[in-house]
Amino acid sequence: MKAYKTELDSNNVQRTLLLKSAGTARFAYNWGLAKMQEQFEQTGKSSTCLALRRELNGIKRTEFPWMLEVSKCCPQEALRDLEVAYQRFFKGVSGHPTFKSKKNGAGSFTFSYTKVSSDRIQIPRIGDVRLKERNYLPIDQHILSATVSEKAGRWFVSVLVREEIKVPENNGPVVGVDLNIAPLAVVSDKTEFANPKALRRNERKLKRLQMSLSRKRKGSSNRNKARQRVAKIHNRIADIRGDAQHKATTMLTKTKSVIGVEDLAVKNLVRNHKLAKAISDASFGEFRRQLEYKAKWYGSRIVVADRWFPSTKKCCECGKINEIPLGQEIYTCDCGNTMSRHLNAARNLEAVALSFRETLNACGELAATEATVMQADSVNQEPNAIREMS
Repeated sequence: MKAYKTELDSNNVQRTLLLKSAGTARFAYNWGLAKMQEQFEQTGKSSTCLALRRELNGIKRTEFPWMLEVSKCCPQEALRDLEVAYQRFFKGVSGHPTFKSKKNGAGSFTFSYTKVSSDRIQIPRIGDVRLKERNYLPIDQHILSATVSEKAGRWFVSVLVREEIKVPENNGPVVGVDLNIAPLAVVSDKTEFANPKALRRNERKLKRLQMSLSRKRKGSSNRNKARQRVAKIHNRIADIRGDAQHKATTMLTKTKSVIGVEDLAVKNLVRNHKLAKAISDASFGEFRRQLEYKAKWYGSRIVVADRWFPSTKKCCECGKINEIPLGQEIYTCDCGNTMSRHLNAARNLEAVALSFRETLNACGELAATEATVMQADSVNQEPNAIREMS
């Protein structure tokens, strides 16, 4: 399943209906959560999504007549999302569901039937809404669902389809990638990807807007306007960071056959208060997530080195372990090896990726020394279980 997301070009009347739809979905989610908590306290059991939908349909015409102004999919899909949230909670994947607040934005709503053209999308009870990007959403494919969401005053639609991706044959070189703060990533072939440092560059403006927001009276129109300005600068920071990561990960997965990366413990790295903000701004976890799913599309493999693999301390020429201070940018070894510490780490990760390729060619199995291999059987299936070799 693949999602296509683009921005809506809605008018004022449509934006009002979008807000009503998102508000109805948020209300239905909170109503269902309150009902489930109340029933659990009384009986020790929780209601199902189907039971909540039947109960809401029976009372909405008398108690919540304003729900009839929007599509019936808004409350139905919200209750289905609530059921999924509880399933994830019982499986230990996520925490207990919490109530949604409009202070965090208008939210989103989902509908299951729609029609898409080159420049428009049909939303139930709202009509045809123009798209800012033409010929991007799939027209000739069956649409499973569509989700409309709001972010910093802008409305987006994400269309989910099921399609078969033809994975190309990737005969690119084997490389290692070392993630850093400056630059964002260093490849073993000496390629570097610059870190835009989106938060640092916009920090002064963000601070000024947040100070302005704190001075506004709660509940006033001026406070709402100031909150929108803060949301826009946060959205801009996220877009700049995402643009740099998408360009880097797409280039790597398209042109490299095997990519060696580190298994970084980001939660431990951000405990260093001097580097926590810069590490969070670089978003290492998102970089690796994009590498993993794009590798399935473009026919490359991701080899994740063991978390305790000394990629930075180990000399890529002789293999000796040297202690390198955190602020030292040049790696030096007694064997005469002198290079950037990031390039040295990338070449050590390349060696791990090469050991995986050699083992694969010799035995025909997915095995790697000091590495974890993450690869799916096909792009339409879930990834295999992680295999670890000592």
